Amino acid sequence: MRLHRVAPAIAAAVLAPALLLATPSFAAPTAPAAVPGSAVSSSADEPDADDLKVAIVRILADPDSGRRVTREANALLDAGDPEAMRAWLESGYRMAQAEDDQVAIVRILADPDSGRRVTREANALLDAGDPEAMRAWLESGYRIAQAEDDRVAIARILADPSISQALRAAANAALDDNTPEALRHFLEVGRYQVA
Repeated sequence: MRLHRVAPAIAAAVLAPALLLATPSFAAPTAPAAVPGSAVSSSADEPDADDLKVAIVRILADPDSGRRVTREANALLDAGDPEAMRAWLESGYRMAQAEDDQVAIVRILADPDSGRRVTREANALLDAGDPEAMRAWLESGYRIAQAEDDRVAIARILADPSISQALRAAANAALDDNTPEALRHFLEVGRYQVA
C-alpha cells in the first residue's frame, strides 16, 4: 500500500472545497440583466421549498450518503432556506459527495485485506481526482476489483498442499460459483466453517 499518498489525499479532500469556492467559476452567480420588453420566467418552473426538502430527504435516505453529505443535508433541512437548498442541490451536493467518496477510497486503502488490484485502482483514482470516476468505481468497479483479488486469495489457499479435502472442496465451489458474493463469503466465513 502506498501510505505516502494517503496524507496528501486527505489534505486535498479537506482543502478542495475551500479552493474551489475561492475560484471565479464557483463565485456567487450574478443576477441576469433585465431585458426590456421580455417576460420574466415564472417561478412555477422552479421547485418550491417542499420539493427541495423532498430531494434532500431522498439524498439522506441513500445508504451511500457519507458524513459530509449527511451533515450538510441535515443543516439545510434545519435552516429551511429554499435558496440555500437550491444552491446545495445544484453544486454543493456534488462537492460533498466527492469528498465522502475520497474518504471511502482512503478507508479501502487502509484496509489490510485490500488486494493488489483494489490498491492499484484506488491509488489511480486518488491521483486522478475525478469525482465521477470515483463514484463509478465505488458503485461497481470496486466490486469487480475485489472479486479478482478474492480469486487470487482463494487460489493461494488451494496452492497449499496441506489443506483438508473439505476446505479444498469449499474453495473450488466458491470459484465455480464465481460471483463476487460467493468469493467474499468463502474468504470471510466459509473457510473457517470448513477448516
